[in-house]
Amino acid sequence: MNLSFFDQFTSPSFLGIPLILISMLFPPLLLPSPNNRWITNRLSTLQTWFLHLITKQLMIPLNKKSHKWALTLSSLMMFLLTINLLGLLPYTFTPTTQLSMNMALAFPLWFATLLTGLRNQPSISLGHLLPEGTPTPLIPALIMIETISLLIRPLALGVRLTANLTAGHLLIQLISTAAITLLPIMPAVSILTTSILLLLTLLEVAVAMIQAYVFVLLLSLYLQENT
Repeated sequence: MNLSFFDQFTSPSFLGIPLILISMLFPPLLLPSPNNRWITNRLSTLQTWFLHLITKQLMIPLNKKSHKWALTLSSLMMFLLTINLLGLLPYTFTPTTQLSMNMALAFPLWFATLLTGLRNQPSISLGHLLPEGTPTPLIPALIMIETISLLIRPLALGVRLTANLTAGHLLIQLISTAAITLLPIMPAVSILTTSILLLLTLLEVAVAMIQAYVFVLLLSLYLQENT
């Protein structure tokens, strides 16, 4: 049976049951669970420091009323980060390469920030659709353009995460296939290709971390705009 390069992105199933839920529930099990002690081991200390750093970076631009989102944004950051990194391991599946899952994360959170702005400051939120000092003939066109740009935000969030991770995984598979194919024919070129593959893998680790951070950072910016 011949497999295409895109078969790695198909959602796995067993006896007709999709296994994407199991792949989404597995990463949180790797995180140490808290107990009554402040510091238990180095891993728990590192996790606490990392969560504090991420939460601080996300909450600094926001006002105090928006700090109630700290738990949601930090949890989403850790969730995306663990899934993206575990997806780089061999014989694993990355749920964040599925546009449906990313849209399921992006749309409700974006809609929640929009509803927050419409509830707390409706005039300011609607005022973003029309910049101040706009000439009268351009008002309908600008309102339409700003409305489209507002509605396209969740799609941009989901597509950005999906495209970056899919492109990285596909490039790794292409280069690894080339390295294996060239090994019996041109060993020197195969070794050079393998070294490039190792560098690309390190780059993909950085991309997995950056894309998780960018996803949550853009949500925090949307929240800042509506609070």
